[in-house]
Amino acid sequence: MKDGDVAWVYILTNSSHTSLYIGVTTDLARRVWEHKSHLIPGFTQKYNVDKLIYCELYQQIDDALSREKQLKGWSRVKKEKLISQVNPSWEEITLL
Repeated sequence: MKDGDVAWVYILTNSSHTSLYIGVTTDLARRVWEHKSHLIPGFTQKYNVDKLIYCELYQQIDDALSREKQLKGWSRVKKEKLISQVNPSWEEITLL
């Protein structure tokens, strides 16, 4: 990621909605594909977290990184409320 890139803050979950993952990327479609393909070892691969349910676009990477840090500090209940405000049924967001 470099200055000047737009950036996405995103939240993924698994099929049973028991795990949440918050990340930042400049290429949301590629990053979601990586999660779905289980290419990156770690939390999302271990818990099968690959369902995009929330995202926010930022014009500055620093703003996205600050927002990611903020969201990661929130309680599970607060994160669920945020997601449900824009995606009440937690349907997977499909990217073109």
